[in-house]
Amino acid sequence: MSLLARPAVATRAAKTMQGLTRLASRRSGGPGSTAAWRARFPEYPRDASETTVPTSVAPAPVTVYLPPSGTATRPPVHVNFHGGGYVMSMPVMDDALCRFLAVEAGVVVVNVQYVVAPQHPFPAPVTQAYEVVQWVAGHGAEHGWDGTRLTVGGQSAGGGLAAAVARQALEQGGPSIALQVLHYPPLDLATPARDKKAVVARPMLRPWMADVFDTSYVPDPKERADRLVSPAHPSDTADLRDIAPALVVTAEYDLLRAEAVRYAERLRSAGALVEHHEVAGADHGYDTNDDEKARTAYTLMARHLRRATAPDAS
Repeated sequence: MSLLARPAVATRAAKTMQGLTRLASRRSGGPGSTAAWRARFPEYPRDASETTVPTSVAPAPVTVYLPPSGTATRPPVHVNFHGGGYVMSMPVMDDALCRFLAVEAGVVVVNVQYVVAPQHPFPAPVTQAYEVVQWVAGHGAEHGWDGTRLTVGGQSAGGGLAAAVARQALEQGGPSIALQVLHYPPLDLATPARDKKAVVARPMLRPWMADVFDTSYVPDPKERADRLVSPAHPSDTADLRDIAPALVVTAEYDLLRAEAVRYAERLRSAGALVEHHEVAGADHGYDTNDDEKARTAYTLMARHLRRATAPDAS
């Protein structure tokens, strides 16, 4: 076991990373700052407001991005979960994505600031994420949204949360989810990161980082095979027929690619895979610094969201 895989050490490292992230977000215009994230894709206007969703875990702040006026009387809703290893609270990182999808897919995008580890380890984030989606489905009409045309998605850890939401919806009888968008997600925390192989010698996501993230999120290794944490692990053999249809997007060089591909094949076998798209020549988090590849991937997502939430979609 590496030193960073020890819960006490991982907790200290995670809190240090959180502090550095907060400092970066406050720097005026610097890399990682709120202003820098919002400056991307300026052609997509930011029509957004803040609200809070009540959950049993803690109130969840959300940013609501509206589609252009005149898009629909009651537009469908896409609930987005940001990345950050289940440790960093970074919803603003997805500001460009949310603006892009609101315009190109014609959806309301609810960008969730969910609780993170080590302060809130598993199962708090997956429970809160599911309750936010339940709230959107049940209360969307009060805000002028069509909560019956609902999709979920996320990047990295957010993709893991989106997969967990879809699984809970399957097991608990709803809400109905028209599409789950899983963008380079971690789907097998039961397999140690040091046993995972990337096709490049120095992938962006390093095993030491995964040690910090995985240990902070699920301190007990025995719990990491839970279906809401590791649906791509061989120990999860449940029938996934009738789970929400999925778009799975992987990056060729990503340390997490293999587990996402395994899960895509599992969804295919269950009749739930809409498409598996691989971004060639890309690594984990590529869309945060490669605008060309990001536009291509976001356009694909928007097309699938529009198709899945069309009024006549079955």
